[in-house]
Amino acid sequence: MPTCRAIRIQRSEQLRSDTCNMLNKVSEKTKNKKKKIWGSVHSGAPLGRVGARNRIGGVAMAFLALTPPPPMRFTCRASNESLLQSSPFQNFKPPRLGPLFWPWEKVSVGPLSVSPMGFGTWAWGNQLLWGYQEEMDTGLQETFNLAVSNGINIFDTADSYGTGKLNGQSERLLGKFIREFQGPPGMRDKIVIATKFAAYPWLLTAGQFVKACESSLERMQIEQIGIGQLHWSTANYAPLQEQALWDGLVAMYEKGLVQAVGVSNYGPKQLIKLYDYLKARGVPLSSAQVQFSLLSIGKDQKELKTICDSLGIRVISYSPLGLGMLTGKYNTSRLPRGPRALLFRQILPGLAPLLYTLEEIAQKRGKTMSQVAINWCMSKGTIPIPGVKTVQQARENLGALGWRLRSDEILELEKAAQESPRRMIQNIFQTK
Repeated sequence: MPTCRAIRIQRSEQLRSDTCNMLNKVSEKTKNKKKKIWGSVHSGAPLGRVGARNRIGGVAMAFLALTPPPPMRFTCRASNESLLQSSPFQNFKPPRLGPLFWPWEKVSVGPLSVSPMGFGTWAWGNQLLWGYQEEMDTGLQETFNLAVSNGINIFDTADSYGTGKLNGQSERLLGKFIREFQGPPGMRDKIVIATKFAAYPWLLTAGQFVKACESSLERMQIEQIGIGQLHWSTANYAPLQEQALWDGLVAMYEKGLVQAVGVSNYGPKQLIKLYDYLKARGVPLSSAQVQFSLLSIGKDQKELKTICDSLGIRVISYSPLGLGMLTGKYNTSRLPRGPRALLFRQILPGLAPLLYTLEEIAQKRGKTMSQVAINWCMSKGTIPIPGVKTVQQARENLGALGWRLRSDEILELEKAAQESPRRMIQNIFQTK
């Protein structure tokens, strides 16, 4: 008569054997599929286009092509005794901290479901800092189409994006691109626009704030905004105006002009005050947008992230690439044009440890430095919104999806960031 221990070992071995056989079958099927996908990519098939035959699952197939992992083969040990004899640290790899970042694995922002990464549109209309010209609009539309076709459904903009006579141009272009998107109607309907309303000096009443929101709706020619955000707080320089701005957030939400309410450039203390105020008025605070990257992970950012996690507020990371400093494309002898060159000349020399570590992990992973930096933001539970101007930039940023940094890689990056003597200059409107 077999003992209870013998029965448990026998069942354990059978379960292990069945599991390994199942995983091997899945691995073989996946490998065969990826061969077909990889071949189509190398044959010149555009990443964001899904043919009529492949419409179902086309987005998933395109993303599998971005990161083809090596073939896997699962093996089983003979018995529990052999497992006990082996060292628990043999061939140890730090665990993955969560699911892979796929655009169809949505994350929540209040009542909304959005892709784990979005795209920022600060450059759309900004001639001074980003060199925008109206001839770029066709390329921007192709960039937008590529992003949406590959599952990106959250786009960040603002009523102040656009210089001079082009003020508001980013919102106008975004609305136009949504209307003219040729993909499935269901995909268009799931796009979430997160726009920000500038705290202009003349916004002194809730009614004026509501009018600003209505102007944005008119520019984009849409019926409702996904996330309506206060662009910055006036607590540092006009504290008496703050109350009117908060009342404006409440009013636009109650009128149904926005689906969710968010803020930008709020520090921990001011964020808690606003959260309590909105909660008392029956308005949930869904998002907090802040400069958050490997160049900007100071005490305030960490405290803000902890508070947001405890209150159910989603952190949206703007400038996840430090205006381009974390891309590896620039050095002291190769600087960007315009005002950014002054900032880069000041900060880049002090980023050697961080840039070296980014490059090292990128090479091991078969990724670019930009993709690693963006993936780090997602690994911290935030939604990064890197800016895009070209199809090439969008395609590279999409490569930040479909994989995840290991825990040891995250720690290595953060240690290198701490060892780098330079940090990103904070937004002048950022509050405490």
